[in-house]
Amino acid sequence: MLEFAEAPYADRKTLFVEVILPLAIAKNYTYRVPFELNNLIAIGKRVVVQFGKSKLYTAVVAAITEHPPEKYEAKYLLEILDDRPVVTERQLHFWKWLGEYYMCNDGEVMNAALPSALKLASETKIELNKEFEYDKATLHDKEFLIVEALEIQPELTISDIAKLLSQKTVMPLLKGLFEKNIINISEEVNDRYKPRKRTFLTLSPVYQDQENLKELFAILEKRAPKQADAVLAYIKLTRHQKTVSKNELIEESGAGASSIASLIEKEILIAEEKNVSRLYFEEEDLNANFELSEQQQQVLTNIKHQFAQKDVVLLHGVTSSGKTQIYIRLIEQMIAQGKQVLYLLPEIALTTHIIERLRQYFGTSIGVYHSRFNDNERVEVWQKVLNNEYKVVLGARSSVFLPYADLGMIIVDEEHETSYKQFDPAPRYNARDAAIFLANMHQGKVLLGSATPSFESYFNARTHKYGFAELTERYGGVELPTIEVVSIAEETKKKTIQSHFTSVLMADIQTALTNKEQVILFQNRRGYAPVLLCKICAYTPKCINCDVSLTYHKHSGKLHCHYCGYKEDTPPICPACGSTHLEYRGFGTEKIEDELSIILPEARITRMDLDTTRSKNSLQNILNDLEEKKIDILVGTQMVAKGLDFADVTVIGIINADSLLKYPDYRANERSYQMLAQVSGRAGRRGKQGKVVIQTYDPSHRVIKQVIENNYSDLYFTEMEERKAFHYPPFYRIINLDIKHKNPEILHNQATYLGNQLRKHFGDERVIGPQVPLVSRIRNYYIQSIMLKFEKDGVSINKVKATVREVITQFQTTKLSKGSVVQPDVDPY
Repeated sequence: MLEFAEAPYADRKTLFVEVILPLAIAKNYTYRVPFELNNLIAIGKRVVVQFGKSKLYTAVVAAITEHPPEKYEAKYLLEILDDRPVVTERQLHFWKWLGEYYMCNDGEVMNAALPSALKLASETKIELNKEFEYDKATLHDKEFLIVEALEIQPELTISDIAKLLSQKTVMPLLKGLFEKNIINISEEVNDRYKPRKRTFLTLSPVYQDQENLKELFAILEKRAPKQADAVLAYIKLTRHQKTVSKNELIEESGAGASSIASLIEKEILIAEEKNVSRLYFEEEDLNANFELSEQQQQVLTNIKHQFAQKDVVLLHGVTSSGKTQIYIRLIEQMIAQGKQVLYLLPEIALTTHIIERLRQYFGTSIGVYHSRFNDNERVEVWQKVLNNEYKVVLGARSSVFLPYADLGMIIVDEEHETSYKQFDPAPRYNARDAAIFLANMHQGKVLLGSATPSFESYFNARTHKYGFAELTERYGGVELPTIEVVSIAEETKKKTIQSHFTSVLMADIQTALTNKEQVILFQNRRGYAPVLLCKICAYTPKCINCDVSLTYHKHSGKLHCHYCGYKEDTPPICPACGSTHLEYRGFGTEKIEDELSIILPEARITRMDLDTTRSKNSLQNILNDLEEKKIDILVGTQMVAKGLDFADVTVIGIINADSLLKYPDYRANERSYQMLAQVSGRAGRRGKQGKVVIQTYDPSHRVIKQVIENNYSDLYFTEMEERKAFHYPPFYRIINLDIKHKNPEILHNQATYLGNQLRKHFGDERVIGPQVPLVSRIRNYYIQSIMLKFEKDGVSINKVKATVREVITQFQTTKLSKGSVVQPDVDPY
């Protein structure tokens, strides 16, 4: 563990600090330390500095020196915010590596790493925390003035507060108010993560006496028979389980919510709200003394053995094979050694059951970190990790940035997921790859887990760079689902298809509904119809900001752009030719939901996509309803493939597999297999064998056959031959350069110039483009892309990146670069 001591500098020594500012600037800036702060300055502390004419920023001290900058006169730093460093030297080393590897600036990494409340700037907005009560008498004069101003004007910037107090350095004051929980950072206020709550009931101690209970029954049977039924149902339920939820009691007794409310009002039943899991799990799984199956035990022993020689092990386990139980045993081992564990998940909102499950074993020593927490909560987690109070941290990709003291292991669950890749803004990092470097810094181990590993990880395992372990059986002996492929073309020809649903899928849905089981339908496109088309002149409405057609959304009645959020009204006539013959082509989840509700009016159908999960608790509400069997059919995009684990989902329908298989990308087959296998894995996870129906125009497609046979290795070897021949990962490294400009002609000249400069250094074979991507304009910026390919053997990727940086810098010094944006993306896929 790194120890930070106060810098033992003499009072009058002239000191300078190199600081990281939360800005995309190429070099770190140097400031002079006032003599009176010499003994307080330390690497990793936050300082307030002025940058530019008047703006103030919170910066992090990266280095301390006695040498002034050569090219400019250093300004004085204004204030030190921390008593002890909030960023460790290991973290600074990690940030440096991220910036160098992913070709971005230290400030961009800092922006991604630190919670907003730790990087206040002049324009940061401040609001009162309305959920916290405080005594104004405890505030000193300046704090009182700030709070009073915020009561009159609910939102102020730091610049506003500086003017109010007539002083430059207000950040220490705001830091104090933030720590007292009196103010919030406004950007985060409306994005609070709240755990799911459920009401649990217990019988009043008065009626746990048998005589009193008999008297109660005698009264209730005469005056309120429904309430008597509810009490009887409660007693029946408590014979088999420790706790009874309000919903369980209503379902068991048939008494209705009003009867239960009356019992609570009369204090016969006592209600208590508790945080519970959002997803289904069985009580047996939560027993800390669970037993691993024979195969699980063998795999666990194998992983431990391989960790003796390898730093990274890939665990390839079929869906529902019990990988989480192996993770728990490994975490226990790390905690026993006094080390920390990071458990990375691709989507926190969809895997909340793992949080609850792990809390059963590790209690308050487990912390959770992700973007749905408000800023106060994120800073609290940051401080607890810094103080080594959390032994286990569960989080999405941003949790790699936390200040770990002694990280013994990182578990990357569903390591193949694209959610681990940050696409915008910089740093465009992959949390899986960053986790491997981070663990190496701590001399820790990494376990990658997936039912459908990424080809890069599988390649590394096969070439013995990583260790490898395999789980081939589902936990508890549950069989993998049966898969049936149905030809859309054939059923259309026979006229047996209803809307977008083949006769096979409809029969399976109706059987499931009859058996009171649940169905998930997957369509990888949201909205109602992707294209509105004029039948006369073929006009299609386009976004005014992006080069994409607008998608019709029935719930809003408008045409939406899924790239920039632009919306417009649906035209009643064609704006080009005046025809009224406008029709919708294609279909998304909204149309599936709409048409299925006409075919099956009695079924309770819900949609889960980006549109229905935007509001604060909407996603949790959908998952709650699915768990409580208030939903018969769930229609969704790829969200339904991630982390759903429900007992009664027995039928999965993939409405149109072709939308995955026909995508123009060298990873299309890998991604299609992963998506189809993961969606299929949601079926039949608790005792019953599930059924998957794949609808496609191409039933003989190789990938579909490989999914049916669960033949991952055949997919891998076939794809590897193609990738080797066409110079793609894992045999080659890729760096993408996106050049953007608002004028397409200027962009063409800029991209051509950059491409030619790169060819001078790397040759024609390694430089592909510039070329126009599938979506050539987003938010009024036209885009051209250059792809750089470099063989892994015999080429120094660090020298390559240094040369690419030099070419970009040289380009940016020319007049030609005016108005352009160049975005490097290392390992873009």
